[in-house]
Amino acid sequence: MADSRRGVYAHEELTRLFNPRSVAIYGASPNPVSIGARTIANLARFQGKLYRVNPRYDKIGDAPCYPSIAAVPEKPDCVVLAMPRDGIEAALLDCANHGTGGAVIFASGYTETGAAERVAEQARITAIAHETGIKVVGPNCLGFVNFASTASVSFASGEMRVDPPRGPAIGIASQSGALGFALGQAERRGLPISHVLTFGNGADVNIADEIAYLAGDPGCAVIACLFEGMAHPLQLLEAGERAWRAGKAVVICKLGTGKAAATAALSHTGSLAGSTEAYFAMFERAGFVVVPAIEHLMETAAFFAKTGRPKAKGVAVIGASGGALIASTDAAEVHGVPMPQPEEETQQRLRPFVPEFGALRNPCDLTAMMTRDHATAGNAVEAMLSSDAYGALVLPHSTLSQGNVARLPGISAAGRKLGKPVCLPFCGGWLAGPGLLEAENDPHVQCFQSIDRCFATLAAWHKRDERVSAGEKHGPRTTTRVSPADAAGKAARLMAASSNRTLTERESKQVLAAYGVPVVGEQLVQSAAEAVSAAEQLGFPVVLKLESPDVPHKTEAGVIRLNLHTAAQVSKAFDEIIFNKNKYLQSIPPGRIYGVLVQPMLPAGLEIMVGARIDPQFGPLIVAGLGGIFVELLKDTALELAPVTPLEAHAMLHKLKGRKLLDGFRGSAAVNGDALADVIVRLSEFASDQQDVITELDVNPLICAGGRVVAVDALIVKRL
Repeated sequence: MADSRRGVYAHEELTRLFNPRSVAIYGASPNPVSIGARTIANLARFQGKLYRVNPRYDKIGDAPCYPSIAAVPEKPDCVVLAMPRDGIEAALLDCANHGTGGAVIFASGYTETGAAERVAEQARITAIAHETGIKVVGPNCLGFVNFASTASVSFASGEMRVDPPRGPAIGIASQSGALGFALGQAERRGLPISHVLTFGNGADVNIADEIAYLAGDPGCAVIACLFEGMAHPLQLLEAGERAWRAGKAVVICKLGTGKAAATAALSHTGSLAGSTEAYFAMFERAGFVVVPAIEHLMETAAFFAKTGRPKAKGVAVIGASGGALIASTDAAEVHGVPMPQPEEETQQRLRPFVPEFGALRNPCDLTAMMTRDHATAGNAVEAMLSSDAYGALVLPHSTLSQGNVARLPGISAAGRKLGKPVCLPFCGGWLAGPGLLEAENDPHVQCFQSIDRCFATLAAWHKRDERVSAGEKHGPRTTTRVSPADAAGKAARLMAASSNRTLTERESKQVLAAYGVPVVGEQLVQSAAEAVSAAEQLGFPVVLKLESPDVPHKTEAGVIRLNLHTAAQVSKAFDEIIFNKNKYLQSIPPGRIYGVLVQPMLPAGLEIMVGARIDPQFGPLIVAGLGGIFVELLKDTALELAPVTPLEAHAMLHKLKGRKLLDGFRGSAAVNGDALADVIVRLSEFASDQQDVITELDVNPLICAGGRVVAVDALIVKRL
């Protein structure tokens, strides 16, 4: 994979490669089934110059064939290496040494094999690219298509018509070549496509580079990204920032979201902060629009390509099928899309088009009477969309027919006049029937092949606009530290002073206190008598816990006792902890048992877990969720890249399914959300500052009672 030490390539650095004026086929052949000949055939309509390179031929057909890149009359912008793997390195060096802008490598058999020598071969390709400046797509890829210049630089046609796009176009960046070209076939149903860019193994150019290139391309209005994974995923943040500044939505579908790849760890955090969650947190930070499946990708991208910012959040629904209207209402509720009822003025405008047995409301049932007069649908759309309460209208189609074709001009005219999208979800069995191509080609109409996907897209549209508005109000994302200025150094010294890789609870809390995290007080004792004395000083009720770096989870080991109100209870609890230690923890050397902690028993409150781990790809991650003994069972958590801002910490809490508990539930006091968010921010700063020192952090629980938030247990694991 590409080297993380470089930044993302700028648009202009990839222009010669992806928008070439000249293309050379290195390894051209007269054999019509060879990949070189197939690539030449796909470039038959290419608007630039095409050169053939192969020392075995003077001519291929009527065209001259050159023995090397040096012999080509000009320095080609893009060279296709259409040859077996064993000739690639020499050919790539020939290209690099003679001023070629970029190269496409189709050959397979590199890192995807897992063989060490093949991994080394790909590493040499990466080194050539970085040392010489030539940009390389592949190996193990299908190449790319630039529709504006009719450059189909691939041996696979994809059965696409490579014509310049009409209207705002979708740029496709796909890790999978086959799926990328398959998505490009959406041009067959009228979607304008600007590019299909693939990259295979990504020895040099990767998905982040392709997003950044498309962000700078004036022919691309929105970026559709099909993504599996990458060695250095944080490059996507830079690419996302470029797309955001260019005002282009990045619609991304992540493949491979199973839980099997979650990282095992000593703390709860490790099992809750897997790579899939980290990717989605990064997508959120980058401002991407995430879709759950391939089927959503092109429809959602097409919507963003055609549509500006919403003029209102409310969505109106009209149609001729009561069932489709009910399905639309259900989908709106699922996705949180508001459907306000029409005001009296809107009802008056609608009344001429709604029969008395229809429904003059939202959703508005025009009944089958809508099909009698083709102008009715457009008039009703305009009447409804004229209201300031609505920023979009959904008109579900239960069937496709010639009637849809006849009604489309009026519907489109209403959308154009009011500057608001009209969405046509097709929910019948004939999804390619009359009206589809006409609607897809219409700049004022949005097509979906599912009512649910329509409303999911509207929800994503609203969410993105909220973020745009927040950016306009608050400016770019900034992180202002809330931890003490000397926190990093003080915490590092405390951790270095401990000989334990897994710090004890007491040591961990001392470290976190340096960051201003409120922690419960305690005393370490060695006998029942000392425990009683400590309890009397701290005040009853108290908690007793075994102190050992080798017992990170005390509940499971039976070495914790809660809610002790008397000296007798404390003395008995101490003896029970020692008994259980001797019975169940015999493998732990006596020198690793430091004693028993005595802590005040805090009043009951909501228990929250906050943890962090240092991911080898993503760096520090912070996770928060419902805590206590149910953390592994409920797994109600939210994850972010660390450090987070107070606003992001609040957003993490809002994502929790049990967030209503924070507001007070059935008489319980509400949690001080600002205080809890402040602790999350401080812990995220600790994880970010100490990412070279620690691997994990687990604070479970934070007890939140009213205005107070206190850490009563903590675990820090240092890096080996």
